[in-house]
Amino acid sequence: MRVEIWSDIACPWCYIGKARFTKGLAEFAHRDEVEVVYRSFELDPHGAKGVTAPVLEMLARKYGRTLEEARGMEEHVAASARAEGLDYRTDGRDHGNTFDIHRLLHLAAARGRQVELLDLAFRANFAEERSVFDPQVLLDLAVEAGLDETEARAVLADDSAYAAEVRADEREAAELGANAVPFFVLDRRYGISGGQPAEVFTQALEQAWAGRELPEPAADAEACEPDGACAVPQA
Repeated sequence: MRVEIWSDIACPWCYIGKARFTKGLAEFAHRDEVEVVYRSFELDPHGAKGVTAPVLEMLARKYGRTLEEARGMEEHVAASARAEGLDYRTDGRDHGNTFDIHRLLHLAAARGRQVELLDLAFRANFAEERSVFDPQVLLDLAVEAGLDETEARAVLADDSAYAAEVRADEREAAELGANAVPFFVLDRRYGISGGQPAEVFTQALEQAWAGRELPEPAADAEACEPDGACAVPQA
């Protein structure tokens, strides 16, 4: 079985959803026969390259909140992340265009190191004092993931490298009706949207394996939309 996951490094529910999916997959009897492929989806594809803004300021502006209210929103998301065993910083993070990250993830996929780079990028963005929008940080992450430094540097220096692959993933997401991430597709037959609980993923894998129709997942599963708006759990 193949599971394809559309996500963006800037999406907190993709970070949380990946952890929940991993837990759900661990409970699936046929987990060793599941191929997981990560696909590109940009929440802010029109953002200028190299231009970043503090996440709290971005949230306050987007939702018409004060900085303190935005910090409270982030704390709610952080609580969900920590419940999954993930570290999550609510201060000091920035937001920007993720196209270069996706291009580098396609290089990593070609070299068999996609999951390693994705995990490092998620952790750098949400848990560490490192900006994934800094080219040097991206290069460092690529090397940490096991990629060749010279090759990774060349990809980052060439805006056309793996650009077609990123755009192809995004077109495919649109064709499949994905309007928010994370978005999970099981064997090109079943789609699941949002950071569902781990047990929902286990059930979906079991039913997809058996060829049965999937039940409707919880309608209020958290996700991030293309305008950058991300669901925030209520206090």
